[in-house]
Amino acid sequence: MTQLQPKVASAIASWHKMIAAKNLSELPAMVHADAVFRSPMAHQPYASAQAVVLILNTVMNVFENFSYHRELASEDGLNVVLEFSATVGGKQLKGIDLIQFDTDGKIVEFEVMVRPLSGLQALGLEMGARLAQTLPAYKKT
Repeated sequence: MTQLQPKVASAIASWHKMIAAKNLSELPAMVHADAVFRSPMAHQPYASAQAVVLILNTVMNVFENFSYHRELASEDGLNVVLEFSATVGGKQLKGIDLIQFDTDGKIVEFEVMVRPLSGLQALGLEMGARLAQTLPAYKKT
């Protein structure tokens, strides 16, 4: 497996600890101010650290039985792919988190892909119900 850059390895270790504890209180310090979140439900990304933190905190409360299974890294050691599974509204899903870091170990892009369609739809409905009023302000144009 490709070696992560040291600050990225530290950030991923912190991410896994936060996920295990179901507490993302340290996340704001890990996200670059200009970070973007790419949703499996939206064509345009959501821009800003605040958007990334809001979305990830919300989805953490939406997912049930969440667990990571595999971790892959890019050759430059700045990109990590985390394979996961979870349940939302009784629908099982699998997905990947594609996380890009800068050399300081800050998240600059967080992209999520989810399958199957029934799981994605359940996720989209629940996230929409929780964020429909606040999330559109973060759409990147």
